[in-house]
Amino acid sequence: MIQYFRRAVMPFMLGLIAALAPMTARAAEAVPKPDTYLCPHATGGAVDCFLHAVEHLYTMCRQVKSIEIIEFGYEKSTEGTNGAKSEYCVDKHRLSITRPYQSALREATPNRAAVDGLRAMHDLWLKSLADLNWVPGESDAEYKARVAKPYEVFGERSGAIRAGLAAGKSKAPTATAKAPRPKSAN
Repeated sequence: MIQYFRRAVMPFMLGLIAALAPMTARAAEAVPKPDTYLCPHATGGAVDCFLHAVEHLYTMCRQVKSIEIIEFGYEKSTEGTNGAKSEYCVDKHRLSITRPYQSALREATPNRAAVDGLRAMHDLWLKSLADLNWVPGESDAEYKARVAKPYEVFGERSGAIRAGLAAGKSKAPTATAKAPRPKSAN
């Protein structure tokens, strides 16, 4: 039985694997994979990557700000160079989200509502990053509630954008009638 497997089945299997390997390599190249650093939970295309990146990158900068607050306290978390790490985080991720944002806009281009939703999401994300700083007089509970609020809004807007894209894809394309060409006077 083992000899039969070695003589008949093994060469067939190796030939099959060799024949399929180039096809799977081409298929893997055809579907771009989302960036696992910027959008580690994304499973879809560019829009899905951007929507996950918004929440993920906000979380990263929020954690950096939390470390500064733990280290220096609320009052001194932005004094001198104490806030440099969170400022760097915000600057870095403003740049790093550019490619996913532009890719998402390109992917959503046929759907005007989705494009507007993506732009609004980007603006909200930028504002949320700017609002990570503690406001003087704010209690610990108020601060934590304020910096947690964007997650709820991100989720709502992401759902609306995804629903708009799904609705746009489910609509059947309308056939446009060609206008008759004017006859030449030859």
